[in-house]
Amino acid sequence: MKIEMESVGYHDGDTTLSGMFVTDADRTEPRPGVLVVHGGAGLDEHAKGRARRMAALGYVAFACDMYGVGVPGNRERIVQTIGALRAEPGRLARRASAGLDVLLRHPQVDGRIGAIGYCFGGLSVLELARSGRALAGVVSVHGTLDASARATPGSIYTTILVLHGSLDPHVPTAQVTGFADEMRDAGADWYLIVYGGAQHGFTHETADGTRTPGVAYHALADERSSRAIADFFSEVFGAASQQAAPPPLR
Repeated sequence: MKIEMESVGYHDGDTTLSGMFVTDADRTEPRPGVLVVHGGAGLDEHAKGRARRMAALGYVAFACDMYGVGVPGNRERIVQTIGALRAEPGRLARRASAGLDVLLRHPQVDGRIGAIGYCFGGLSVLELARSGRALAGVVSVHGTLDASARATPGSIYTTILVLHGSLDPHVPTAQVTGFADEMRDAGADWYLIVYGGAQHGFTHETADGTRTPGVAYHALADERSSRAIADFFSEVFGAASQQAAPPPLR
């Protein structure tokens, strides 16, 4: 296995974005692609590491950019950008769709695509599903579950997996049950896994709860959710498309 990373510039309208392809160079056959959507900090080492995990599972991964050049590292601009993306229904999904379009153009992607997002990225992939974008499947990992506009009956064309920490104060139980009601009413194919003892951001190895209350790494939830993610994409893409799961890559 030889994991390679390649930076790619692209656009969403007038916004210049910079994402990253992550692939196993030892694999050259056509195969599914997975969009990886970063959390609130932007396209950081956590997002790149999760993209490497997708590549190690045998997929073409594209770690997209939801903010634009110059925004990551500037908290004020990040807050403004997230607010602007969420203020207009459909805009968040369009920004993520720009990354999907880049992924689909990769010469080794066979047309099957999925998406996974963490925290803010979890919300982003759910908005993709709510927008009616046809994907094999999307995974929201400790993501926000409320929506600017709820899905309507028959409007979701992708399988959805939500991975949630039971002690997450940023996504309270009322939000989880509201999401469940939304998916039921929409007639979606979805399921939810709740990890006991886990807070928000349970896959972020450097989170200890001291800088941001309620955000902390939980090794067991990270391990269990990694297995659930591998199994989910194996199912929605077809087991033959995936190699045996390797050890996690940081």
